[in-house]
Order: sequence, then C-alpha cells, then structure tokens
Amino acid sequence: MALGNDHILTDEIHPIDIVETLAEHRAWEFDRMGDDQIAMAVEGQWRSYSVTLAWSGGDETLRLICTYEMEPPEARMPELMAVLNQANDLIWGGAFTYWEAQRLMVWRYGLLLSGGQVAAPEQIDRMMDAAIASCERFYPAFQLVAWADRSPEEAVKLAIAQAYGRA
Repeated sequence: MALGNDHILTDEIHPIDIVETLAEHRAWEFDRMGDDQIAMAVEGQWRSYSVTLAWSGGDETLRLICTYEMEPPEARMPELMAVLNQANDLIWGGAFTYWEAQRLMVWRYGLLLSGGQVAAPEQIDRMMDAAIASCERFYPAFQLVAWADRSPEEAVKLAIAQAYGRA
C-alpha cells in the first residue's frame, strides 16, 4: 500500500502530522508532545523502544531518536564504545551513541529538508523502520559485549551474519 495515496492529501502537511498518521496506521502507542514533537513506544523482538521525532523549522530537519535503557558494567564501557563504533561503520544512515548520564543506548538520524522540501510519508516510514531494524540488529552485539565478555569484533560478526535459505 502506498502510504502517500491513502493518508496524505497535500504537500503542505507538517512532518509530525505525517508521523502521527503513520503511528496510527501501525497501531503504535504515541503521545503528541506539541506541534513539533511526537513520542512513540514501539515493540521490537528484543525489547520496547522509545521513538521520538522532532521537527526543527529553523534547521529544516526532522530528527529521529530511538532509545532503550542499557546499564552496562563500568568495566565494559571501553568495549561497548568499540562495538558501537564498529556498528556505526556498517551503517549508512543514522548512528548509535550511548548517553551515559541517562543510561540509554541511542539511535539518531536527521532528515534534512532544506529549501522547503517536504518529506514523503514513505521517507518517514522508512526512516522509522531503519531505526528499529538497526536497534534490533545490533542489540545482541551490545549485550554480548556488555555482559558476556565477548570481544567487539566477535559481537559485530554475529550482528552482521545473515541467515540464508528456508526453514
């Protein structure tokens, strides 16, 4: 189904309105925190993710932040930073960071819409899918490094391994 055809009637719609429509379409729990921000709870395979999208008209940027709680042992922080950097090297759009003060693993992405560009619903939908997919893909690697004393290299190999064939 083309999201743009069924849900969006004008090119002048606010990006957060598009996100709200997509959240309703997917039956995601969400909270519209104002004209320029929306927060959602998205259930993944490994855990629940908090997804926030905010529009900055001055920067003409739609920013997505996807977080989940993570409290790794302090002694494993160097290895966690190493695996986080390796994961970021494998990703084309967006990046992971760790907010130590909040104890959150964070996926961030900004969609630049300079010159009055308008985001298509398909772009925003893909942006949200990519955030959840990246969190799901690298969650096991971050866990293995933090709690199973695996090396960053070993953990990333697991995250990038793809299953082929059919069961």
